[in-house]
Amino acid sequence: MKYDDPKKVRAMIRKGRWRKPTAGLAPGYAQANLVVLPQRYAFDFLLFCQRNPGPCPLLEVLEPGRFTTVFLSSEADIRTDLPLYNIYRKGKLEETVPGIKGLWQEDFVTFLIGCSFSFEEALIRERVPVRHIEEERNVPMYSTNIPCNTAGIFRGTLVVSMRPVPADRIVPAVRITSRYAAVHGSPVHIGDPAAIGIRDIKRPDFGEAVTIKKDEVPLFWACGVTPQVAVMNAKPDICITHAPGHMFITDILNEELANR
Repeated sequence: MKYDDPKKVRAMIRKGRWRKPTAGLAPGYAQANLVVLPQRYAFDFLLFCQRNPGPCPLLEVLEPGRFTTVFLSSEADIRTDLPLYNIYRKGKLEETVPGIKGLWQEDFVTFLIGCSFSFEEALIRERVPVRHIEEERNVPMYSTNIPCNTAGIFRGTLVVSMRPVPADRIVPAVRITSRYAAVHGSPVHIGDPAAIGIRDIKRPDFGEAVTIKKDEVPLFWACGVTPQVAVMNAKPDICITHAPGHMFITDILNEELANR
């Protein structure tokens, strides 16, 4: 099975043959975070995304009940085409499942949000290491003390993803990722994790720890797991998200999102 064609990768996921994180899959194609909510919560969440475009850059919002995308793919089904889904009820993570067809409701509104995996190809091309791909791990993600802007019932603090970068590659890393505002853009913090409320960088809140070498500095980007923290605080009856690191792979080229 080739891992470079988004349709083939989604088919592999749909058949249950890939349940791992999607970083590095279908290189060149954008990936997206997923949030699915009943329609009665959708307006508040839409406002939350608009007020927090860094962690929640919207790529597409689907009509109530619709489970196929209009712009991001020609044939994908968001109920089956992500490796793993988190199911939240009343703000608590109830289970992680490989598909959501059996849970689907006609009033579900789907939000697809930009993902920082989409700029990693450009980093690698410019000799900026992406450690979680090198080590075949899920990207490390951390809750911070940086507040998000509240919208209706949704509130919380920013979640960030971290990539260790050699000191002499920090400027290229910032320059490259700043072109991708639609997928989180430039770092929100560089250096001391404690300055943004991270107590132990070796123990991420989501994902897996990666090696940080002596000559490297941790860079932190806004992360699309931020809505999951907001969902835990809002406590909607039900919310479905991607499992952190297990994204929706689109048919849109990463470069189509650059400078957008």
